[in-house]
Order: sequence, then structure tokens, then C-alpha cells
Amino acid sequence: MRFAHLILAPTSIPELVVVDDDARYLALRALEQPFETLQQLIEAGDDALATVRDAVAAASPEAWSPIADATYAPAAIGAPIVLAVGLNYDEHASELSLDNDSGPVLFSLFPNSLGAHGGEVPLSSDVSEEVDYEGELGVIIGKAAKNVTPEEALDYVFGYTAINDVTARDIQFQEPQWSRCKSFDGFTPIGPVVVTADQIPDPQALHLTTDVDGLRVQDSTTGFMIRTVAQLISSISQESTLLPGTVISTGSPGGAGRSRKPPLYLRPGTEVTITIEGIGALTSHCVEA
Repeated sequence: MRFAHLILAPTSIPELVVVDDDARYLALRALEQPFETLQQLIEAGDDALATVRDAVAAASPEAWSPIADATYAPAAIGAPIVLAVGLNYDEHASELSLDNDSGPVLFSLFPNSLGAHGGEVPLSSDVSEEVDYEGELGVIIGKAAKNVTPEEALDYVFGYTAINDVTARDIQFQEPQWSRCKSFDGFTPIGPVVVTADQIPDPQALHLTTDVDGLRVQDSTTGFMIRTVAQLISSISQESTLLPGTVISTGSPGGAGRSRKPPLYLRPGTEVTITIEGIGALTSHCVEA
């Protein structure tokens, strides 16, 4: 199944919907399901997901509506935490001249940074003139995970999504931590959908691309991760419980704007699209803050 949060009227709050392959949606509210956000559904457990599946299967074709009439909200709302993994592809670590030998580079992203497919990324030249893109596979944890092994780790995954881990590179290299340089308002577009794990049998076999104003700047696969999704979940969960709904951004392949000659940084008017096989395309529009 493919879940999204959509704003269905100019003044409405985001609603949890199911999306199909024909660019149509079915609101859970219309199915009399009590889940306003994906976070609520995840916390309700496997039985709740099964009930939603049955309700969707029983819905009439007339119950579906075209997505073109709606606006996306972030695919994750109310997650307990958003974790990001740095330097998880050798090429990206090399192009930034950073060491990735000591283990996963882990940091958190502030909730204000979450943005939506089709949404805006505000850029302030007074704060940073070196804002970069990073296309990444996002993982949504489905049940509490602590001290899990790599062999069982994927059993704890609810689903997958696309993330653009936007980064102020000049600030990244000025400060000893990476949370702030990646957590400005709108710097973490996520979506457009969350695809349940049963639809992605192998998260290490997904084609990932990034396009900036139509120019292909990243073209790789998740198979080049240094540490697989399963290994990341296992490592992060050691003596630290990953709560249901936790979002993990698993790192970016090579091709960052900083590494290009001349560098390709984001500017007002720039459009960025992250596309991941089996998930879809996440597009963001850069604007003046």
C-alpha cells in the first residue's frame, strides 16, 4: 500500500489517504477509519493496518478521487524522531573529503525541517550561500526495535519513502555537529508517499536519481550503501529503542553539488526532484526565504 498526507481543501489540515497507481486517493476518513496521520496508524499496529487493507479492498471505484485536486503534506507527521545517516556511500564521503571508517555517522533532524512533495524550500543567502541537495532512501520503523540483529531488522520496517536531505554546506563545515545545517525550515522534503515494506522486498536494489532543473546530478542504487538498511537499524537499535514511526534517512550517494566544478548550489527558482524506484518522485521548489 501507498500512504500519503494530503490537504484536500485550502483551509483543511492534512488527511491520511491511500494512493493508487492511477494517481488517485482514498481518504481513510471516508472509510470510517480512525487514523488522522500515518503515525497513528503505525502506532496502532499490524491489526490496524490489516483492517485498513480490507476496507480499501472493499471500497467502490467511485470512492477514489484524483490527486490533482489535492496538495501534498509531508509523508511523515508527528514522528518521534527523524534520524539521518551521513557518509553511507563511499563516493559521497570521498567527494566531501570526510572519513567514514569509524561507523555510521548519526544525527537528528529537527521536526520543523520536514517538507512536502511539491512544496517550497526557503533559502536565505544571509545564512548560507552553499545549500546542497542529497537524495536519500527513507525508512519508517513500524514497531519498537531494540537490540535487533541485521537478520531480523527488516521485520521492524513499516515502509519506505524518498527524502531530500538539504544541507547548508558552509555551516556543515563550520560547526562540529550536522543537525542545524540540515534542519532549517523546509530542509527535509519527504514523500510523496510511504510505501509499505511488503511492496519493497529488497531495499538494497532500488535505483535512485536526483535532477536539478532537469540536469541528472545523482544516478546510483541503494546497493552501493556501505551499511545496508538492515545493518543500520541493527546498529542504531543497540541499547536505544527505535520507537514506531521513527524515520531514518539512510545517506546519499555521490554527486553532491559541492563536488561539481563549478559547484552547483541551490538558488531561488531551482527545482529538485528525487526519484526512487518503487516509491516515486519527490519534487521541491527553492524560493527566497
